Parts: sequence; structure tokens; C-alpha cells
Amino acid sequence: MTRPLLTRRAFGAVSALSAAGVFAPAMVRAQVDGAALGSVTIAVGGQGVLYHLPLALADQLGYFRAEGLDVTVRDFSAGALALQAVQDGVADVCAGAFEHTIRQQVRGQAYRSLVVQGRAPQLALGVSLRSLPAYKDLADLGGRRLGVSSVGSSTHLAASLVLARAGLGPRDVAFVGVGSGMAAMNALRSGQVHALCHADPIMTLLEQKADTRIAGDMRSLKAAQEMFGGAMPASCLYAPQAFLQKHAAQAQALANGIVHALKWLQTAGPADIVKAVPAGYLMGDRGLYLAAFSRVRETYSTHGMMPDDGAATALRVLSRVHPELADFKVELTRTYTNDFVRKARQKFNV
Repeated sequence: MTRPLLTRRAFGAVSALSAAGVFAPAMVRAQVDGAALGSVTIAVGGQGVLYHLPLALADQLGYFRAEGLDVTVRDFSAGALALQAVQDGVADVCAGAFEHTIRQQVRGQAYRSLVVQGRAPQLALGVSLRSLPAYKDLADLGGRRLGVSSVGSSTHLAASLVLARAGLGPRDVAFVGVGSGMAAMNALRSGQVHALCHADPIMTLLEQKADTRIAGDMRSLKAAQEMFGGAMPASCLYAPQAFLQKHAAQAQALANGIVHALKWLQTAGPADIVKAVPAGYLMGDRGLYLAAFSRVRETYSTHGMMPDDGAATALRVLSRVHPELADFKVELTRTYTNDFVRKARQKFNV
């Protein structure tokens, strides 16, 4: 029996894949079928923090590649800087706090969340007992230096909200941009700042050193509900509306990858987490990283959808810190879309 000949196109594709020899099966199918979607660059503020874990997992586990998408993740020291990278054309999509989409609309820019990673900010405000040994309550921070990743980032907003509960306004402290990760931790421990608002695992590490007292905690669903009065969407992938319209297939692949990672997280054990993330994220202490992960695990979205009251809660929270927003009619339906996530949920049965 004569074996059917490969077409020239199929033969070329198979030859290229055979030469490479190390492609994931799903990526092989994408290449052979001619369904590769090209490349996308994602800007992220603090890639190694647990706040962005679903993105890290989707990248490390090959879920974006399985969708035929070549993703490059560019790390910046703060969410506001990651957003700036998208505005400057250095990146296509941003991984960061949802409230940036609202603030950009006020500035006349159309940005939209396409998949939600977190349903609580996963942030904490810690006070250095080295710098303020007599610290008793938040009022003692008046006139002090408070570290945030950068002015305008989610850490800045969260710190402002915590201080407001103690009657302190944004001018009652000096906000200092200290970046993320080890740079932020060193800024606190060296006395550059008296307090720090940051994500885990940094805050758990500082807390365990017993020289930092947590003065405001937003790392659980209950704490976030009490602080914000509703479901507060946190980390998400968001992009210019023009990108979502022009590159809908790529946006769908991104949503698929994140939803796939969120599903994986639902059943992943400690050993699975440690194996999946880059070693550098563990900060040399697996136990500490897993303790921090356990603390925030419930705050990850289970499916990627925007919570029903999520956008409204974010606007209400922003308005507390920026009263001028009351003069602008924000169209919340234009700050997010669930369309890509709905298709991803059907694909992965989430």
C-alpha cells in the first residue's frame, strides 16, 4: 500500500519541528496547523511577588505556548512603571492593579481588564520597630516616611486607605518609591523608610524577622472585605482597548493561559508550587514562601471573571483617596470585559 505524501507545506512544518526537537505537544500542533499567534510582551510590576503568581504559572507551565502565543514578560519595579511601559509602546499588555483602568479613563485613555487574577490586594502595611521602637498605632506614622513601590501604584493607594482609617491624610506622611522585592525590604530594614506597604512573600519575611509589626493587613478575603466594603479586584491583565480589538485572538490566548493557571492553582499542592515557580521567587526559603502562599491562596480568582461588584468597589475606594473623581462620570463597563474569560471557562471547564 502506498503511503500518502505530505504536502510541501506540511513537510516543511514537520521538518522544522523535528529539527527543534523540544517543543511542547500543544505548541507542535499550533505550528503544524499554522495557528501560531505571534508574540506579546507583558509588563509587570514586581514579577516575583505572589500578587502575580497566576501570570508566572501560566508562563512557566507553558500555558501561553500551548495557545500558540509567544509571551515575553518584562519586569518593572512598580505597577505604575509597568503601565508606563505599555503607554510608551515597550509592552502590549500590563499585569497590574485593576484600578489603573479607571484612572486611565479619567485621563482620557481607554484601558480594559481582560482577565482577573486576584480578588483581594494581597498587600500589608508594616512598621519598622527598629526605626520606630515606641510605635503604638497608625497615628505614630504622622510625619514619617512610608515606602511604596512607586507613587501612583496599588501599594500607594492601599497605604493611603489604611492611613485614612486613622485620620491621616496623604500629606501627613512622606510617600517614598522604593521599588519591589528585596529593594523594598532593604529600604525598610536600613531605615530609609519607617514603614512599608508591599505584597508577599516580602511582608511575611519581614513579619517573621520580628522587627516589623503589621499595621494594616489586606491579605485575606475577610480583611479585604472589611477594608474595602466589597470584592476588590486586584491583579489583572489589562490592555488598551485598541489592542483588544485589533488582536482579539492574542487576547483570548492570554485569557486562556491565565484561566488555565487559575484552575491549576485550585488543586496544586505545596510541592507543585515550589516546583513550578522560578527558584529566585522562593528567596532561599521554601517554607517562608509556602507560608506566604497559604496566607493569600484564597484571594486568587477561581475563574478569572470580574466580580459583580468589583468595578464599583474599586471606583468607590479610589474616590476615597481621590475625591476629584466625583466630578467625572466613569463608565465602569468600559474598564473591563468578561468576554474572553467566558470562552476560556468553557474551554477548561472552570
